[in-house]
Amino acid sequence: MTGGPRVAVVGVGGVGGYLGGLLAAAGHDVRFLARGDVLAALRRDGLRVTNGSTGWSVPPVRASDDPRDLGEVDFVLLCVKTPQLPAAVDALGPVIGPGTVVVTVQNGVEAPDRVAAAIGRERVLPGVVRVVATAVGPGQVRHVGGPAVLGFAEWDGGGSERVARLRSALRDAGVTATEPDDIWAELWLKFLLVAPIGSLGAATGATVGELRSRPGTRQLLVAGMREVFETGVALGIALPDDAVTTATALMDRQHPDVTTSLQQDIVAGRPSELDSWAGAVVRLAGRAGRSAPVHETLHELLSLHVDRTVGARARTT
Repeated sequence: MTGGPRVAVVGVGGVGGYLGGLLAAAGHDVRFLARGDVLAALRRDGLRVTNGSTGWSVPPVRASDDPRDLGEVDFVLLCVKTPQLPAAVDALGPVIGPGTVVVTVQNGVEAPDRVAAAIGRERVLPGVVRVVATAVGPGQVRHVGGPAVLGFAEWDGGGSERVARLRSALRDAGVTATEPDDIWAELWLKFLLVAPIGSLGAATGATVGELRSRPGTRQLLVAGMREVFETGVALGIALPDDAVTTATALMDRQHPDVTTSLQQDIVAGRPSELDSWAGAVVRLAGRAGRSAPVHETLHELLSLHVDRTVGARARTT
């Protein structure tokens, strides 16, 4: 699409593959930073996105493991998970020009500050994405449900010409690009939902359907949500009074077989976002002068499990 923004997608997993694939399919100038088997697949076969029995493909795309090959862009969709965030930010230099803006879409609420500390707040647009999409193979993404929803705004929550430009490109590609009244409240509302479900699911091996159907685990989920809510309010986040009720209702609408990426990664022995989910709740509660006993317990149990798993793996290699 002539005259459209140049977009670099860093992290070609479920979210990056889906959003970048939609933009590329719509004819936008999209450049993917990838490596290994994913890079080879993007160059050879392009991207394939499936949703049930349907799907669509994008032919071989512009991709490299060297950011210098991508050149300067207008926008970066930073789609890596939080354990990969430091390395990803370090690699951004060659793609950042005088007007480049980086959109953070990580789970949790700390990523915008972490990225801003490295490249400057003026280059960061805090964002929150809602989409159920998983990488099922190199260059292959499975998407479940309706279209992706991506909300982002300037640091102070306002709009701008650059925000409007990216929203226009995303909407042209079929992404629901929202205009949140308060981007920080949006980030915390998602955090409030996913952190308890992810940590309790990882600790028990249960699906969301199992967790919400048992009185005891349901009570733990709601208590965990309330810990996040009370921490956010204490830190000055303008969360609505019914945030926990709304999150509980959203949880009840999820497919019963759903598990979070945190649970999937811990079960598979991969680096996980435990520190950015349960760990962050504990840190932020402490900063607010509060306690978060549900998350403190889950973080300690899961940290022990991860340490023992890593230790056992090291002893067998």
